[in-house]
Amino acid sequence: MISTSIAGFKLKHAGQDDVPVILDLIKGIAVYEKLSHEVVATEELLMKNLFGKHRYAEVVIGYEGDTPVGFALFFHNFSTFKGRPGLYLEDLFVYEEYRGKGYGKALLLYLATLAKERECGRFEWVVLDWNQPAIDFYNSLGAKQMKEWIITRVDGEDIGKLAAKF
Repeated sequence: MISTSIAGFKLKHAGQDDVPVILDLIKGIAVYEKLSHEVVATEELLMKNLFGKHRYAEVVIGYEGDTPVGFALFFHNFSTFKGRPGLYLEDLFVYEEYRGKGYGKALLLYLATLAKERECGRFEWVVLDWNQPAIDFYNSLGAKQMKEWIITRVDGEDIGKLAAKF
């Protein structure tokens, strides 16, 4: 466990034993974002992709005492312009009943510390345009929205359709 400046709140880099907790937190953020119907993650998929031969992402879990209350799932990307890796925050979530205590901020600041230690050229994430509390929170920490960039995505069966064009 990693101590924080918040009494009783600690961070832990997730291990294989934490997969059920990670899945519960994923389901929690899906409820918050009204996207529960899109969750297809399973403990088996998380075990394979977070702790298997290829580790595609990392997770830090926040604990109040012994209770998991939030998490950050992140991975490295790469900036061609900077010639360095970046840290990409996929999800940051704290259960509603634990919000307002600084836990989300602690998770985000810890990731900023990791990005600095790992000599990342960028630390970035996206936020849903309707999530004004999150936008305000990120702005208060000095983050800037990149309004000139548009997220482009191909997912699900469309990946196979696109690949078939090769």
